[in-house]
Amino acid sequence: MGTLFKCYKPLFSTRFLSFPNSVRALPLQLRARPSNCPKRRSLIRRCFSSLTPPQLLINCKTSDRTDGNQQPASPSPELWLHNTMSKKKEVFKPKVEGKVGMYVCGVTAYDLSHVGHARVYVTFDVLYRYLKNLGYEVCYVRNFTDVDDKIISRANELGEDPISLSRRYCDEFNQDMVHLHCLPPSVEPRVSDHMPQIIDMIKQIVDNGYAYRVEGDMFFSVEKFPEYGQLSGRKLEDNRAGERVAVDSRKRNPADFALWKSAKEGEPFWESPWGPGRPGWHIECSAMSAAYLGHSFDIHGGGMDLVFPHHENEIAQSCAACKESNISYWIHNGFVTVDSEKMSKSLGNFFTIRQVIDLYHPLALRLFLMGTHYRSPINYSDVLLESASERIFYIYQTLHDCENVLSQHETVLEESVPPDTLNVVSKFYNDFLASMSDDLHTPVVLAALSDPLKTINDLLHTRKGKKQKMRFESVAALEKIIRNVLTLLGLMPTSYSEALQQLREMALKRAKLTEDQILQKIEERTEARKNKDYEKSDAIRKDLAVVGIALMDSPDGTSWRPAIPLPLQEQQVAAT
Repeated sequence: MGTLFKCYKPLFSTRFLSFPNSVRALPLQLRARPSNCPKRRSLIRRCFSSLTPPQLLINCKTSDRTDGNQQPASPSPELWLHNTMSKKKEVFKPKVEGKVGMYVCGVTAYDLSHVGHARVYVTFDVLYRYLKNLGYEVCYVRNFTDVDDKIISRANELGEDPISLSRRYCDEFNQDMVHLHCLPPSVEPRVSDHMPQIIDMIKQIVDNGYAYRVEGDMFFSVEKFPEYGQLSGRKLEDNRAGERVAVDSRKRNPADFALWKSAKEGEPFWESPWGPGRPGWHIECSAMSAAYLGHSFDIHGGGMDLVFPHHENEIAQSCAACKESNISYWIHNGFVTVDSEKMSKSLGNFFTIRQVIDLYHPLALRLFLMGTHYRSPINYSDVLLESASERIFYIYQTLHDCENVLSQHETVLEESVPPDTLNVVSKFYNDFLASMSDDLHTPVVLAALSDPLKTINDLLHTRKGKKQKMRFESVAALEKIIRNVLTLLGLMPTSYSEALQQLREMALKRAKLTEDQILQKIEERTEARKNKDYEKSDAIRKDLAVVGIALMDSPDGTSWRPAIPLPLQEQQVAAT
């Protein structure tokens, strides 16, 4: 027999000393008190106080003013969120006025993240941004699972240290989140840094009579928790064993799940009262959420695939450790599907975020994900990505045109916006508030952009619009409200011109053309039109349209822009 792989030392030595005395001395300990609930107040205050004051991009408070400097008067609407526990939408009311604690289950870091992961974290980034905009101080905790069977298996395949491999993919994940404009959470705890908290919670569960030991492994007994199944609605006899791990015949009930796994040859391990080993998957989130938010907090979220067994098991073990454990709102996003099947690594039908943003702008991917309500499934397809790319190009081009025009007119009077324009601004603002407060209905917000964008283009490019009085004031007011909404949705680029150039470059890459080649085609087409060879002229336009390049004629000449490739447009028409 060989020796065990390694007994890991956590990164922060001040937190992790030798067990068992270390657990009693740690600042993040889960020490029991008479109510069987660990104290967390000082840590929770640190979590909240570490946040900067919220910046309200869209003022949702009632105002007496209605001018170009401030959004139209409108009362702050109630925020309604769909709660998986009650199976209905509920008015959001935080446990502590003005403060929100939110925990979202993070990735198991053993490979690059795919589009399904992107959907989860874009969804909760939108919620995070909107809560902050409503004036809440939000402590957003999103963990990394860096101790898991899948990580160990992958590390063994590569001959790499499991913790090192996981840290590498945690860094890769964070890069993906930056590309997608997801704000960093308040805290990003990792399992390997929280072993004392996990061990202490397991000990509390054991002391309360909810767990049993089999040969160094600790299992949670679901029969001891009568409320098991309350989140998923599953009956105990329907529950499947073997989720994420092999079926274990040593269990008293097939639905029982591991709290602690004894060390095996070649695996990392930590010392515990039950011998060397590592935690089960479910206990990790219970311990880390309690460490930073307490046993009772506002929002717990993740993908719909986590409802059972992960979140069901979290509820059971958290309540077993502390009977006062309570999460007000369980929020879950729908799947990304491929041919009506959930996108996942286990099925091999996934596209990584890196693969997608190699061909499409990251904000086009974000727009694609937000174009379907977060609880509905979204089918991954080239045509939808192309549509999102074309749409975001149009948005940025319109706002870039605004920027150019307004830069030439520095004396714009923002307080002198015409009534017609104020009506457009007011309608868009009210649609934004109503839709976002109705369970984050982002597709309606994105659709509502059409009117203000069209109004801007009319003011900038049509004869009638150019003659309108105070048109620059109108353009400034419309650009401002759109910019604020895009910023809140995480869709605002650093620079319109830079984003447009990136969108063009990616369109060229998908078309497998260079810009010089397109300009040469434009010259050939111009010459054909001069010679009245309209057949050749039309053929050149169509050839470029097939690969997603649209030509636009104007008095100043012909230019090009990215567009949905013609075959995909025809596919869209056939599907409707």
